[in-house]
Amino acid sequence: MAFSLTALVALAPPPPASQADLLAAYNATHAQTLTVSKLAPVSEISRDTYTASAGYQTLADSGTNYDWAKLVLLIGNWPMSNNNVTVLTRWMRQENGPNNWWNRDNPLNNGWGSGGNSGTGSYPSLMVAAREAADALHSNPGYSAILQALAANGPTANLEHAIWASPWSSSHYANGTHWSSVPVPRVKAPASAW
Repeated sequence: MAFSLTALVALAPPPPASQADLLAAYNATHAQTLTVSKLAPVSEISRDTYTASAGYQTLADSGTNYDWAKLVLLIGNWPMSNNNVTVLTRWMRQENGPNNWWNRDNPLNNGWGSGGNSGTGSYPSLMVAAREAADALHSNPGYSAILQALAANGPTANLEHAIWASPWSSSHYANGTHWSSVPVPRVKAPASAW
């Protein structure tokens, strides 16, 4: 009986090959080689610079007024350029002032979805406010010139004139006479605002 059990074990098929074993067998059977002539010229590829665009969380973690402006541009799918960021931070300054730009979590005093039709409403966070600001600009036909200027990424004056002419502010910022082009200080909002 012991002999018959030994014979049965000896006749049993081996366990199936693992995926790694199958891949190794395939590679051994189908191996390829490449030989490069020693006379072939060698060229090196140099990557002097690279760029990366900040994402939502990176901008929120940095948390400044400039980051919020970039967040609106990112959400709105507009170029995150120096000109566009410059004008958005100037616009935020006109609405809330640079030292408390996050006031009511509504940096542009946007009435869209904030509960305040005249722009005096608030949002639960600056992230929500950025989404609502981009949505307001895309949704109101009165802001079409602003959309075009943002997309064109032209001189700051083009975007500023589009903002002044739009229905965003009933005062139209006195057609630019109540608008400052002095550089806006970089101010970080409290983490709780994000």
